[in-house]
Parts: sequence; structure tokens; C-alpha cells
Amino acid sequence: MTNPSEQSSTTNLGPLAGIRVLELGSLIAGPFASRMLGEFGAEVIKVETPGSGDPIRKWRVLHEGNSLWWAVQARNKKSITLNLKAEEGLAVLRKLIESADMLVENFRPGQLEKWGLSPEQLQAMNPGLIVVRLSGYGQTGPYKDRPGFGAIAESIGGMRFLSGDTDRPPVRVGISIGDSLAGLHAVIGALLALQHRHKTGKGQVVDVALYESVFNMMESLLPEYDFAGVVRKRSGASLPGIVPSNTYTCGCGGFIVIGGNGDAIFKRLMVGIGRSDFAENPDMASNDGRVRHTELIDSTIAQWCKERSIDEALEVLENADVPVSKIYSIEDIVRDPQFAARGMIEEHAFGDDRTLKVPGIVPKLSDTPGQTRWLGPKLGEHNEQVLAGLGYSAEEIQQMKDGGVI
Repeated sequence: MTNPSEQSSTTNLGPLAGIRVLELGSLIAGPFASRMLGEFGAEVIKVETPGSGDPIRKWRVLHEGNSLWWAVQARNKKSITLNLKAEEGLAVLRKLIESADMLVENFRPGQLEKWGLSPEQLQAMNPGLIVVRLSGYGQTGPYKDRPGFGAIAESIGGMRFLSGDTDRPPVRVGISIGDSLAGLHAVIGALLALQHRHKTGKGQVVDVALYESVFNMMESLLPEYDFAGVVRKRSGASLPGIVPSNTYTCGCGGFIVIGGNGDAIFKRLMVGIGRSDFAENPDMASNDGRVRHTELIDSTIAQWCKERSIDEALEVLENADVPVSKIYSIEDIVRDPQFAARGMIEEHAFGDDRTLKVPGIVPKLSDTPGQTRWLGPKLGEHNEQVLAGLGYSAEEIQQMKDGGVI
């Protein structure tokens, strides 16, 4: 078991040590981005509404009033509360901005401007500030004022149109993938802007639209449509135009995924399942030929899998050096030795007498790896620490408490 407080005193501070990130906003996209920055050493100060905090504190499974998701999404962050409807709260926010290197926000476009914190005003306050703005449709364009969650971004960005079986309505991935993709793009943009600041001393705005982050993952969708008029559609578990790559049912009722679409891999796969005739068939030697025989190849693999248990099928295909895997549940993930060997299942002290498993940190850096220094904080847990660091006295902090500012 790893104790976060002990870990932080004995390991590296991270490549982003010394960078202060101010997090405004809530839920998933923006907080996911600042979470990653914090995992690699940035000081992340999360501003929350007094009394309620980020709504994700109440999402899904709860423990002592906070969600277990919160423990991960807010790890390494400092929580302070500010009433931004009060001028006193905005005054504290401005002080925080003056001391920050990055500001991450995911409000609907225009909210910062209502507070007198437009990019131009922020630049005047802090010329080196990097402002990372996440929203459904970006800061410009005819849709910019529309509300946009990850589910909407997945729909307008092209992902939902491709998800599911051909004879059924589109389905969603079981997580908020559109939000997380936007968060990843925000981290990339923030680090690019930070590199630019190293050279020039100037900050800039990073404008991340959720729908664009999804659209950026759509591979060959656009050029195929433009050049050949192809509208890619739902194809269930298979990958259209890439053969064989599909999900197959084994005799025990479980599922495996086989990626046999490389030319040499296809030959090994066919030999492994006893179909050397397919392996030596010149018309199946490359993908374009195999596409013409998709139904035959898939039905042959499906029948072979149906006659075997998952363990039997995995043993044969792994010995044949074919990319294959059982479709894992979280139970499988927790038991898997590869996840353990790579440090992807961390366990930390949680509450008075419990521990909590949380995902490990990626990517893996050889010299300055990320770390979990502490799990998601209590609401306003760092009020005194952060405000004292800004120069407020104990008396002033108490007055803010009494006045409902924090």
C-alpha cells in the first residue's frame, strides 16, 4: 500500500513542478486536463462553490458524501471555495490569476468575460498566463453559445454514427469519452503553449472544442467521403475494410477480440486455426484481397472459436503470435499481472481504516514519472493554506468565512 503523503516526500516532484494551475469549472473535461497536469507535478488549485462544490462529488458511488470518482478526478488538487458572485470572491480570484501559470476553465463561452476576465484583461493582469478554455463548440462559430456535453460532442463529431450494430440505433461507449478526449487535447495544447512561453515569455489562449476533439479521432472518415463518396456506417464489432478484426464468441459464452489484419499475422492466424489453405491463398495475401472474402474469413474464425473455450482459444492464438485478448471486465483488470507489473493499480490510504485502488498514471516517464500525492480533497480543505500564501491574514480569512466568501 502506498501512502500519498509519504510518497510525495520521497520521490521526484515531477516535470511540471513549479507550475501553478488554476482550475475553474467542473465535471469532466477541464478537471480531467488539470488532473493530468497535477499528476506530473503542477500545483493545481481547484476553485469550487462554497457549500456544494463540483457536482462530480455526488456522481455515481458515494463514500462519506463524496463520489469514489472524485478521489481520482481530483487527486493531487488543492480545493478552495470562492463565491464568485461576490466582489470579494472575484478579488481573491484575481490575486490567484496574477500568481498562476495556467488557467483551465470549461464554462460556456462568455462566462469569464462576464467577470471582467476576458483574454485581453487576463493578458494585462498576467502576460505569461496560459488560458486553456474547453467548451462544447469552441469560443467562436455559430454554435459557440450552445450547451455541449461529451455525449453531444460524440454525436456531432462523428463517433456515435459509427457506434453499434447495423440494424440498431447508435450506442454510446460506457464512459464519457468525448470529455476525456477534450481533456487530453487540452493537456497537449497547454504543454505546447508552455513551450512557446519558455521561448517568448508570453502566454496565449488554448481553445479546445469537445466536438473537434472527437472529430480529430475520426481517422479516414473525411477524405474517404470527399474523394470516393463513402459514408462509413455502423459495423458492430468489426472494423470495416480491415480484415480480420472482430469480436468472436467462444463455446463458453465469453468473447475474444482477434486482430489478424496484418499480412504476416493473418498467415499465422490461419495456420493456428488449421486453415493453411487460407494462409497460402494469394487472393488473401493482402488486406484488399481479404476484404473481398470478409464473410468467409469471419465465419471460419467464428466457427473455430465456437468450438473452444476462451482459455483454449487464447492458448492457441498466443502461441501463434496473433494479437488476441479476452474482453476484460474490471475484475479481470484488477487480477491481471500486466496491469500490476506496470503500476496501473495503485492502492492508497482512504479514510480512517480503508484503502482505495485507483488507476495508475500514464504516460510512463523514465526520470520524472507522475505520482499520486493525495486523493481528492475535502471541499475547501486548502482554503487557509492557499489564501495565506496570497498574503491574507488569519483575521481576513476568518472574515471571508463569516461573510460567505469562502
